[in-house]
Amino acid sequence: MKKKSMKKKKNIPPDFRIAVLGAGESGVGAAVLAKKQGFDIFVSDFSEIKEKYKKTLKKYAITHEENRHTEDLILNADEIIKSPGIPDKSPIIKKIKEKKIPIISEIEFAGRYTKAKTICITGSNGKTTTTMLTCHILRKAGLNVGMTGNIGNSFALQVAENDCDYYVIELSSFQLDDMYNFKADIAVILNITPDHLDRYNYKMQNYIDSKLRILQNQTEKDAFIYWNEDPHITSEIAKRKPAAALYPFAATKAENVKAYVENNQIIIETPNGSFTMEEEQIALTGQHNLYNSLASGIAAKLLDIKNDKIRKSLSDFKGVEHRLEKVARVKGVEYINDSKATNVNSCWYALQSMKMPTILILGGTDKGNDYREIETLVKKKCRALIFLGTDNTKLHEFFDGKISTIRDARSMQEAVKQAYEIAELGDTVLLSPCCASFDLFQNYEDRGKQFKECVRHL
Repeated sequence: MKKKSMKKKKNIPPDFRIAVLGAGESGVGAAVLAKKQGFDIFVSDFSEIKEKYKKTLKKYAITHEENRHTEDLILNADEIIKSPGIPDKSPIIKKIKEKKIPIISEIEFAGRYTKAKTICITGSNGKTTTTMLTCHILRKAGLNVGMTGNIGNSFALQVAENDCDYYVIELSSFQLDDMYNFKADIAVILNITPDHLDRYNYKMQNYIDSKLRILQNQTEKDAFIYWNEDPHITSEIAKRKPAAALYPFAATKAENVKAYVENNQIIIETPNGSFTMEEEQIALTGQHNLYNSLASGIAAKLLDIKNDKIRKSLSDFKGVEHRLEKVARVKGVEYINDSKATNVNSCWYALQSMKMPTILILGGTDKGNDYREIETLVKKKCRALIFLGTDNTKLHEFFDGKISTIRDARSMQEAVKQAYEIAELGDTVLLSPCCASFDLFQNYEDRGKQFKECVRHL
């Protein structure tokens, strides 16, 4: 990974001031790394700081505040490290931009202080599974690897306290937006479908441009892994002509595709040789997980991991909590937690994998969703819909009259109770919300945990 930023650091005066906005996992990690690098550091969170993060800030004697943003202590900074959850429309961000103070992400900052190889993964869906699976393969192969970004421990904190030789980094569009000089040695884009459009002025191209930032600064020595059948990705490749070596994957063999399935065999072709494996031996099921496995397999082969290690890891991976997670079977009804499905395309993949009549629980904070994408699958597979949210107007406008049984719920307990009453022997109850969780829950994890808890009390 290029080290221009590290050279720049030597010329920075010792009183160079950094303000960190947001004292969660990424913010506190960035603050610790900044402190260790000798910067004048200040942390500000507009909400209350969780106790575990307060302890870390106190441990490193880092000046911080909560429940406010003191402008005088922020706007005198030479650089701002911003939590990805803070939108550009935030008043403090607007004032920072007016003063032309550089704003970067924790990933950008941490990348200045590590020589590790980076495998960076983005996509509207599947990036957490692919990040975890790739990390699983690397660890099974004995590599010193950290899992970070939108999952796991802070990248900056790992660099500060126990730097690794490799990092598998899940990158959201929000993180990519504030990255400039960082370079991925291996970049992966799984897919691009409408998501978070509320953060991108409801313009799909803005969101696409954000995702493609993962290719910034790549050279011909680097690799770009992507789904060959995604129209947005292939269109952008044709326009941008990336410098990196291209490794497209697809369900079937096609020209220039480097990973595919043929005669029920997964085949991966790289300069480090070929890899084959029976498709049915893959631990993760479903078409979307085939793509996730192909992407992880290509990355592993590019890192020259032995075939037997890749094969074993692909066959024994346990999957991701809140992603098509089987919870329980109650009176012949299967309950599945897919709370991580925070956009319509994620729900599409979940419905596609359903084999039995389904009662679908969906709803929450709408991010500019277009439900036409799942309309056909809903009509084909769903016996009933339960709308779980504070405002279900948009869902009713779209689905009313298309499914005979539709109910509303204002809590997870109510939603699960209604699903239990509707469900018949052999049915599946699927929580796959299509939406963000913030209207009724702390986050998608809280939503998924409440679902599991309610199911287990049936």
